[in-house]
Formats: sequence, structure tokens, C-alpha cells
Amino acid sequence: MKLSIVTSLLFCCVCFGQNNTDNSLYMKSDKITYLSDIGSDSGDLYKTIGHHGPAVENEWMALRIYFSDKVAIDVYSKAKPGLELRKANWYPTPEQQKEGWGADYYKVASTVGLGGVKLWDGEKLVPLNPVTNRLARVGKTDTTSWMEMISRGVPYKGKKVDILVRVTVFSGKREAKVEAVSLTGEKVQFATGVNYFKDSATKKGANYIAVWGKHPEDVAAEIVEVGGAIKYNPKDFEKNTDDGTQYLLISKPAKNIETTILSSCARETELNTLDKLEAYIKK
Repeated sequence: MKLSIVTSLLFCCVCFGQNNTDNSLYMKSDKITYLSDIGSDSGDLYKTIGHHGPAVENEWMALRIYFSDKVAIDVYSKAKPGLELRKANWYPTPEQQKEGWGADYYKVASTVGLGGVKLWDGEKLVPLNPVTNRLARVGKTDTTSWMEMISRGVPYKGKKVDILVRVTVFSGKREAKVEAVSLTGEKVQFATGVNYFKDSATKKGANYIAVWGKHPEDVAAEIVEVGGAIKYNPKDFEKNTDDGTQYLLISKPAKNIETTILSSCARETELNTLDKLEAYIKK
């Protein structure tokens, strides 16, 4: 396995406004040094990287992309607004959770998670795997933080394509933007959506899907209802389907697509029900 690592530089600056977003990418063996990118020819650094892949956060949620064959988007839910990622490293202790920290209530399993991306070959989902190389990168601007995963050499309809998945969070905004791009210029059919579990409640509109319910617990101190919503342009998609674990959106052949995702949980005071989550995504 080949690794390529570039250590991020720390800058000090005076700003008139505060950027309430952050990113995180580091090796489990070195929690002190944060990275700007890391790559692997195997395409799988799930057990090597902290929180299993690059991560970003705004005040209300954190998101990560799994550095593995999944390339799914997972959620860290917060009980109160604030930045926690670099202090909690995605997994706060049970004591910290009782004190008001967030937790990993969301479970992706074998799905796209919340707004994750796969391909569609006309009959079935095509994972962004195997690859000739996978690269994760993170960055920050004055008002945003972003992460991206580039999967190179993905077999698709007899060819190999390079697919970028980029997630951007914005200071002062709850929602995040997800972009998927075919870097080789080939038109592909992207598949995205939102997953759910038994007894979850769902709200759908012309351009959104919102899901609310309890996810099977394996790392958090308690089970808490969590919601996920995806907003999209119906003109970009030709098919909606439900495979029993996730609501999927299948795009028309395209070089790129863009969606908006949002998550909240029952522990917070603002969007703590499905109705409130839906009302926000409809704005």
C-alpha cells in the first residue's frame, strides 16, 4: 500500500467574521498532526485514518466520507450548536455526551448514507470500487470547510472513470452541499439518496426526501432519534427508487450533479422532530 501525505500548514489571521466550520483529517497513529490530503492505491484506509475518513462540520452537524469501498457519507449529530470535531474526534466519551456533547447516532450500514454517491449502470448500483487510487482532501475558506474523495479508475460500463465527491459546509448555514463530478469527462449516471431503518417516518416533496427515526446503536451512549434530508433538482434525475434500506435518486447521464443535505436529532432544541426538519428543508 502506497501512502501520499501532505501535512497541512497552520495559519494565523485576523478576520472580521468568524468561520464556524472546520475540517479534520489525520492518521490514527498521530492525532497531533492534521493533514490536507492522503491517498492510497488500495483505496482503503478505513482502519488507518481517524474517524475512518475525512470529516467536516458546521455548528449543527459533522459529516465524514468513509475511505473505503463504501465512500458513503455519515453523520455526527449535535445536541447544541458549536464546533466539536477536533476535540471529540467523532467519538466523545459517554460522560461527555451526558454533558451535552454530540454523538454518532447515525448508521450507514451498506447504503449511501446521507447524500453519498455511487454509480448506476442501468440495472444496478455500481460502487466507487475497485480503484487504481483513492485520494482524500480537506480545505477551508473564509466562510466554508470542505472535504472531497477522488476515486480513480472505477470500472463502469466497460470503461474506467474518475469520480470526485465533494462536501462543503457553510458558516451560519445548517445545510451542506454535495457535488459529484466525472473528472474524466464521461457522462455517467450518479446514484445518491438517504438511508433509513425499520419504523422510520418519511416525508417527501417534489424536490426533497426527509427521514426520521432511530438507528441501531453501536457506539453512542444512548439511542436517539435522528433525521436526514436530501434536497435535489428533479430535472437532474430520471428515477426514484426504494431498495428497502435507502431512498435512491438516479440521475440522468451527466458529468456532474449537486444536492443539499441536512441532519438533526431529537436532543437539539430547534429541528428536533420530522415536521420541523421538513419545514426547514422546504424553505
